[in-house]
Amino acid sequence: MNRKLHRSSTDRVIAGVCGGIGEYFDIDPTLVRFAWVLFSLAGGSGLLLYIIAALIMPEA
Repeated sequence: MNRKLHRSSTDRVIAGVCGGIGEYFDIDPTLVRFAWVLFSLAGGSGLLLYIIAALIMPEA
């Protein structure tokens, strides 16, 4: 199977990063968003990582 990590074009709220990660790992993007929010609140670096992922990940 040839999977590629990309931003989602169908399940996008802000930039499609969480939707793309959810599609890649075949899990619900809502769970990815929830985990990302928890990560952002716990360490504070989640927002920075989201911005970097939105710039680096190619669009579908």
